[in-house]
Parts: sequence; C-alpha cells; structure tokens
Amino acid sequence: MAIKDILTVPDARLKEVSQPVAAVTDEIRALMDDMLDSMYAAQGIGLAAVQIGVPLRVIVMDLEWGKEGAAEGHRAPRFFVNPELSDPSHETTPYEEGCLSVPQVYDVIERPSTVRLRYLDRDGVAREELAEGMFATCIQHEMDHLNGVVFIDHLSRLKRERAVAKVKKARRLAA
Repeated sequence: MAIKDILTVPDARLKEVSQPVAAVTDEIRALMDDMLDSMYAAQGIGLAAVQIGVPLRVIVMDLEWGKEGAAEGHRAPRFFVNPELSDPSHETTPYEEGCLSVPQVYDVIERPSTVRLRYLDRDGVAREELAEGMFATCIQHEMDHLNGVVFIDHLSRLKRERAVAKVKKARRLAA
C-alpha cells in the first residue's frame, strides 16, 4: 500500500473518461488500497482512480472516517468497481462540495437526492443499492470524475476560473 499523488486542476488527465475494469483482481484490490491510503492521507472521504492518474472505473469512499462522534481512527471503507447510476430522483439536494483535486475550494452543487447504484464490490460481487443523502451526493461527485467532470465544471465560468487560479497560486506558493 502506498500514498499516491492526487492530481489537481487544471491537469488534463482529470478530463479523461475512465475505462471499465475487466475483472476485480489482486492488482485492482492493490490499486484500491493505494487509493484509500491516498484519500485518508489527504483527509478526503472519496476518491476516483483517475484522480491518482489511473483512468479506470474504480471509486473508494469512507463516509464514516473522520465523522464527528466516530471513534478515533474508525474506518468503514467502501469499494465501487464499474459503478453505474440510474433512476435519479426529480428532487434535488444542495450540498457544499469540495474535492481533493481542487484543494481549498468549496461551493454548493445541486444533485439528485437519490440514485440507484450498481457496481462490483472489492471481491467482484455484483451489488445494487439505493444511494441517499450524503452517500448519493458523494457517489455522484465521484462518478463525475470517472466521466471526466470535476465538481467546479458545474459552476459558472467565472467561479471555475477563480477556483483554478486559486489552486495554481497555492501550488506556486508551496513550491
């Protein structure tokens, strides 16, 4: 397991559409472990493989980690291979989103309140469930990554340009 660098805007690789995984193998499980390590190290709750430069349809998520009131170090990782969304609700929910690929930038995005989700789990077992609340928001955010969309793409051109400029400035100051 290793911590990988997380790509940040305006890296063109974030716009790449991720490819399906042929099978959940030990190599894919190792990728998911690296993704989890990278996500936890960056204080995130979700990460798509493309964010570490691997354009495969793989997402890791942990909505319990770091949650207020959770036991110290409590982790409940989830793994989604070849996820597909369907049946988005007509009702939407606004949520202030952030992204490890757009550090220190947050804005409100409206997304369907519920979506149906089909995927393969860490063992390659097909699963289906209804995503609601924070889970629905997070899985839609990560699915956007698999399709070459970053959350700031949902914002106005001006807000997008300001977000990218902020990330570039922070990178320059850190160098």
